Amino acid sequence: MTSPVKVLICDDQELVRVGMSMIVTSQEDLTVAGEAANGAEAVETALRLRPDLVLMDVRMPVLDGVAATERICAALPGTRVLMITTFDLDEYAYAALRAGASGFLVKDAPAEEILVAIRGVLRGDSMVSPSVTKRLLDRYLDDARDGGESKRLEKLTEREKDVLALIARGLANSEIASKLYIGETTVKTHVGRILAKLSLRDRVHAVVFAYESGLVRAGG
Repeated sequence: MTSPVKVLICDDQELVRVGMSMIVTSQEDLTVAGEAANGAEAVETALRLRPDLVLMDVRMPVLDGVAATERICAALPGTRVLMITTFDLDEYAYAALRAGASGFLVKDAPAEEILVAIRGVLRGDSMVSPSVTKRLLDRYLDDARDGGESKRLEKLTEREKDVLALIARGLANSEIASKLYIGETTVKTHVGRILAKLSLRDRVHAVVFAYESGLVRAGG
């Protein structure tokens, strides 16, 4: 029998932690591994428990959720982080993506949506649409561009660059296949290779990389 997925819940509001815990424990394949009330505690607990998923409040005392996410993702590459926000887009959103978060969850979302987001992130999907990512990039890229990213592009073949550019434009695999006149299975293979070569967690981080490297231009 497969062991339940371990979830760490991090939020400074006890009511939020209780609510999230009830939603997680309502599922047989999910279990609450632990809780944390501030960012520093979140990092310490994550390193000790090595959860599969962390539900992380963006605004946390002692150490904010973005900094905590960066430390957890650096130390535990196999752990996914789903940010808990008051609003679906705030000033911390882009920083959270760059720190390694795989998506965002609004605090007052219905239980069904929360579970969809949890399962999506666990599958390796990004719970941030490319269009939302693009808006974040358009807003924050001037302050965040890393000149070293362009050199990493050299790891990709020309076809992989084509696929990455279309991912960044928000196209699904089927649309990329149609655009490039190749099979959808081939697109999936290219996507897997792109993520592996660039050491990217998922598609949303591929989108961020495409813009930061200059492969795709913000506002374009």
